[in-house]
Amino acid sequence: MWEAPKAACTTQPFISMAKHGKKYRKAVELLAEKSDFTLDEAVKLLKETSTTKFDASCEIHMRLGIDTTQADQLVRSTISLPHGTGKKVRVIAIVPDDKVKESLDAGAIKAGHEELIDEIAKGFLDFDVVVATPDVMKNLGKVAKTLGTKGLMPNPKAGTVSPTPGKTIKEIAGGRVEYRTDKQGQIHQIFGKVSFSEDQLKENLTTFVKAVTDAKPAAVKGVFVKNLCVATSMGPGIKLDVPSVMAEIK
Repeated sequence: MWEAPKAACTTQPFISMAKHGKKYRKAVELLAEKSDFTLDEAVKLLKETSTTKFDASCEIHMRLGIDTTQADQLVRSTISLPHGTGKKVRVIAIVPDDKVKESLDAGAIKAGHEELIDEIAKGFLDFDVVVATPDVMKNLGKVAKTLGTKGLMPNPKAGTVSPTPGKTIKEIAGGRVEYRTDKQGQIHQIFGKVSFSEDQLKENLTTFVKAVTDAKPAAVKGVFVKNLCVATSMGPGIKLDVPSVMAEIK
């Protein structure tokens, strides 16, 4: 699972500006008039505060009011973004022989069983997601540590263990993302590119935030979403007005 740089929204953008370039400082000036922004304002600012020459990713950072020491308060699930993330996802499929063609036709860059497991054991890691069928999971022991360390181990909760790998691969390629809380109770996720239209970015953003709020564990009491922030790759954090966002996505 991808994780965005946490500094983008946990560091105050108006402090220690000397270390940043001219474009970044100019972007920060656009945020000086307000401390919190509405969804529409934030989406517009994402385009105006992008500091890179390449098509930067747009990131959401959420801080949740959960106790991360309690297993029943952790949040993890998947969501299909209406317009995808704009990022090409490299998927491999560890499947039995009769599912190899289905997986490759669906867009997997590699598919196979024991021979693919052996490749991973020898150092092959040029992929972003691993999809597996339930019947091959027992054979992943030799690469479980390697995949687990990088957050790539197939998991039913992440929707990457499936008896229909072709369907799963198409969904992932089409914009399905996995999200989960980290040890600080935060979620970090790409939800589009600066080149997306404002409407596309807003729809992706609201879809993602609503999915997370709908996944609120029953054990969590009090305010669930404590903080919301968006940013572009290498751009300053844009803090959202949480109450107005919550009212808009209902």
